[in-house]
Amino acid sequence: MRTIDVAAGMNMALRSYEHFESGAGRINLERIHRFAEVTNSDAHAILAALAIGSPAFALRCSDNKLATIIAVVLQEFDEEAGDAIADLDARTIINAFTKTLKDLADQSVRKDAEAEAWLEERKGRLMTPARDDGSGDA
Repeated sequence: MRTIDVAAGMNMALRSYEHFESGAGRINLERIHRFAEVTNSDAHAILAALAIGSPAFALRCSDNKLATIIAVVLQEFDEEAGDAIADLDARTIINAFTKTLKDLADQSVRKDAEAEAWLEERKGRLMTPARDDGSGDA
């Protein structure tokens, strides 16, 4: 999107938006959420990207809304588990999240490999253009 389009979508003057985009000034949660809405990105991933020092994380989550999904799941967990959350020990939490995120990463790699194998297996059945061997006969 063009800068002027994002600024208009956020109901901001262009100079104000440019100031926001440059990271000048304080972090404004409302503006981050408006920016995410206008650009169809993940506001929670933008905030997490700041915390983990990885702007690429926000880009990686823009389509699948990973960080927003995690926030929703945490909200539901809080509602269901309530005060019992305080009884969980750090090691159990670390192990659960580490295993879950490793499984997601493995699944992503596996799916990519499966997709590549599927395509490689089937693309040989497609018609391919005749090669020009330079003799003029095609």
